Amino acid sequence: MKNHTYRKEFCSRLTKLRMDKDVSARDMSLSLGLSESYINKIENEKTLPSMSTFFDICDYFHITPQEFFNMDEPFPFEIAVALKEMNCMNKDQLTRMIAFMRDINHRT
Repeated sequence: MKNHTYRKEFCSRLTKLRMDKDVSARDMSLSLGLSESYINKIENEKTLPSMSTFFDICDYFHITPQEFFNMDEPFPFEIAVALKEMNCMNKDQLTRMIAFMRDINHRT
């Protein structure tokens, strides 16, 4: 039973990431060098990708496999970009960035 749950979560995650990127399943399939219906078959739980194809899917979204499976993170690409930029900041810049983020979060 758990296998079915994991499969469903995997397929849902792929669909969400693809939709966030605003690309069709067909276009994504073709961009990955796969048959035009391949991603659609995954999203409809008819097949699962090989590990190699899964890594290609992660590369397509510019995320790590760990970020793919972090279902609590709705925007893994944006978070990865933000962290990359923050890693280039000095302590003063990070302190100001944290204050800015807290200010934004408290306004919404």
